[in-house]
Amino acid sequence: MSTAGTHGILVPGAIDARFTLTRYAPRAELAEIIERYWIVRWALEEPHAQETLPHPNVNVVIGAHQPGVHGPQRRRFVANLAGTGWVVGAKIKPGAFRAFVDVPMTELAEHTWPVARVFPELDAQVAAAEVDAERVARFEAVLLAAEPVVDDEMREANRIVMLAQSAPSIAHVAELAARARLPVRSIERLFRSHVGVTPKWVVRRYRVHEAAERAARGDAVEWSLLAHELGYADQSHLIRDFKAQIGMTPARYAAMCRQNDPATTRPALVAEPVAETVTACSSGAVTNR
Repeated sequence: MSTAGTHGILVPGAIDARFTLTRYAPRAELAEIIERYWIVRWALEEPHAQETLPHPNVNVVIGAHQPGVHGPQRRRFVANLAGTGWVVGAKIKPGAFRAFVDVPMTELAEHTWPVARVFPELDAQVAAAEVDAERVARFEAVLLAAEPVVDDEMREANRIVMLAQSAPSIAHVAELAARARLPVRSIERLFRSHVGVTPKWVVRRYRVHEAAERAARGDAVEWSLLAHELGYADQSHLIRDFKAQIGMTPARYAAMCRQNDPATTRPALVAEPVAETVTACSSGAVTNR
């Protein structure tokens, strides 16, 4: 599974009606650090709220909506979009923001730093660009100029997060540790320093991401079978976890996705982007954060 899809974007059918989302792959020199760059544009007659269920990533964002260095967010992220605007961002791979700052990622989790705290020239450089491709190129030049250095702990943190993402049936940290061939305590220490959220949180998040993605496809879902597939003890445990993270039951969420009408949904959010273009109509900012 890859975050290049719609995992983490809630009610993804709203995308085509609300905004354009363009994704760019990083150049080779930054491929171990940057998952992708993303640009969202919107032109709305009425305000729109778009939700995402964030990934365990740092996002560096420039533009009209909530610029900043956004640490991993545990709660649903809501982007309230209005009028016209654009944002451009870099989605940093889990564990890799330590290439730019020498602080534990627990200090950034649930927080947003001013961009200038880490990249003093970034805002001015991106604002001076006239077209999207130039914005991404200038963004990337500033990141390269910071001379980030990737070490083995960053690579290991990303590897373990990707294990959890690629196997949403993992139900417990002990199982993740067994697959990673590392002690649980070692993974917990690594996540505190390099990811900013716990491995238990990551396991729970990716299971709910997968359940939400299945619900959003529009196909009939046998929730008891999906609960078993995702490693839950029973359907009630899936429903409880889903509701805690998304705020409603899986069945209600599936019905909302089938309606495919942003006007009927509650306040929603923005998700994030990569290499290819995902077209939409005219709207807000959306990325799989």
